[in-house]
Amino acid sequence: MSRVTLDHLRRGGIARSLFTPTTLERAFSRLGFVQADPIRAPARAQDLTLRHRVISYRAGDLERRYTRLDVHEDVFVNYGFVTGPVQALMHPRGGPAPWTAARGKTVRTLLNFVHARGDVHPREVDEHFSRGTITNYWGGVSSATTHLLDAMHYRGLLRVVRREAGIRIYATCVHAAKPRDVGSRRARLDALVDVVVNKYAPLPTASLATLVRRLRYAVPQWTGELEPALERAKRRLARARVDGVDWYWPAAETLPADAGDDSVRLLAPFDPVVWDRRRFEMLWGWRYRFEAYTPVLKRKLGYYALPLLWRDRVIGWGNLSVENGTFQSAFGYIESRPPRDRAFRPALEEELYRVSLFLGVHSDSARPKST
Repeated sequence: MSRVTLDHLRRGGIARSLFTPTTLERAFSRLGFVQADPIRAPARAQDLTLRHRVISYRAGDLERRYTRLDVHEDVFVNYGFVTGPVQALMHPRGGPAPWTAARGKTVRTLLNFVHARGDVHPREVDEHFSRGTITNYWGGVSSATTHLLDAMHYRGLLRVVRREAGIRIYATCVHAAKPRDVGSRRARLDALVDVVVNKYAPLPTASLATLVRRLRYAVPQWTGELEPALERAKRRLARARVDGVDWYWPAAETLPADAGDDSVRLLAPFDPVVWDRRRFEMLWGWRYRFEAYTPVLKRKLGYYALPLLWRDRVIGWGNLSVENGTFQSAFGYIESRPPRDRAFRPALEEELYRVSLFLGVHSDSARPKST
């Protein structure tokens, strides 16, 4: 390739992330990590992400098949689901314990209780110990034991074996011994950085740095080694300077020159193509914001607006819902109107039909209306 342009970067990001749909296991192997979010509008973020990458995927398939997969709820650069190999790179977690020294005895007691039961619902633990309440991260009140179970899960002492009505069910967990030599730690960190790059590339310098630094949540024991890992990544990755900005992607890849097919895709707010808002604005020339927590009167796109990708352009957004079994859709466009290209409308209707199957609603209700 003679000269890399924003078109190459944009098309490369789409082609490498929106790969040909495959099995759920293989899709996870390609992604390494899928961010989770509990909001259903019209489905959870993890399901909206996987539906583009898994053959015949239906909302809730990940939760239904979780116990049969080598996939684990854990913290990576965000909370979500990681493959077994990725989890093995992160654990055992060190660094400061996410509880006070005074609670160390309680942690040991809880661990013994969970081990004896096999797996537990937080309610069982709460009923057994009744330790009172504490203020959680969001300012609400939750049981102290539930909060401690979450902290023990993060530390790697517990694992989530399944969910019941959305509630985590825990069991004990044992990880392999931590690497003792510097070379092994560096190899693990480099592998974790590669997971980040494989998922979100091509990345501008600032975004690459942000994501590598967010690995402090995955490996708090190695926070001090993240900056050297970032510098090693810059040396081994492919790089091009476009409009005064350095961009990085896996060295073995060639960025595509064509715009792909006529497909329309509605992407989750946390989809790999969308997640990096800095990159999004640089590649598509407009600012996308997640507005679920924005006051209603200040929203510009909608509660859970899904970026609308057509060919290699994000041309607007859609808001989807299911009310009384009826599938509804409304759209907004950057150019204030949908594309005039005759191929667009059939492609949009096909995407809405796919969404209706994914949600399990009648296909006749999948008819778009413009905002």
